[in-house]
Amino acid sequence: MSDNAISVQHLVKRFGETTVLDDISLEIPRGQVSCLIGPSGSGKSTLLRCMAFLEEATDGSIFIEGAPLGFVYDGAGKRQRQSATDLRKVRSQIGMVFQQFNLWPHMTALGNVSAALRRVRRMSKAEAEEKAMVQLRKVGLENRAGHYPSQLSGGQQQRVAIARSLALEPKIMLFDEPTSALDPELTGEVLNVMRGLASEGMTMVVVTHEIGFAATVGNQISFLDQGKLLFTDAPSKVFAKPRHPRLEQFLDTYLDRGASTLV
Repeated sequence: MSDNAISVQHLVKRFGETTVLDDISLEIPRGQVSCLIGPSGSGKSTLLRCMAFLEEATDGSIFIEGAPLGFVYDGAGKRQRQSATDLRKVRSQIGMVFQQFNLWPHMTALGNVSAALRRVRRMSKAEAEEKAMVQLRKVGLENRAGHYPSQLSGGQQQRVAIARSLALEPKIMLFDEPTSALDPELTGEVLNVMRGLASEGMTMVVVTHEIGFAATVGNQISFLDQGKLLFTDAPSKVFAKPRHPRLEQFLDTYLDRGASTLV
């Protein structure tokens, strides 16, 4: 088996006449944290959504743990849509956390996490809630299990969203700017949960503007600009001086946040 959890090969994504992803090829190593950075509108989130098949690529291939995602090619090289059964099986290995928390407002934290287990895994209420509590404990919210989203801070809500994804036991976690909707004070508690997952060997792909997190926790950094993947390498090489000119220009925007001191 390959050491890569995700393999993206010559991926193209167009919206109408606009090319958002232009011939992207990228390998995501298993058990490591891969961070996607770059300016807004560079295609980072679209690439992540393609990895979860929330967006269908216009061309190219994505493999999850060696299995094709969404489309397969026949012997004549013709691209065909994957069967619903196979697609569901491949997607079950992926968990995703979004910018917005997307919690059910009428359900408690425990209810939000256990609902997926009851609906997807067909567990009993008791079994689902037992497993949900394990995940809430993992993100430090066991004492907030009975609270509704309106009673939780933004950071706590995002941690519930992480617990909800983890409850389905994915092999890969995708994070789409998980702290962008949070106040700076609440960002740390979410990043700490992600650091914990990284230390446990969870394969993670993180779209982020938290450059300090990318530099200190990421094993691999990929820089996108205008739909193109400019480079991918280890943080020690990506952030070493002299830096790639486009990255240097990009990092200048973070001087006022002090993140450049971390890299």
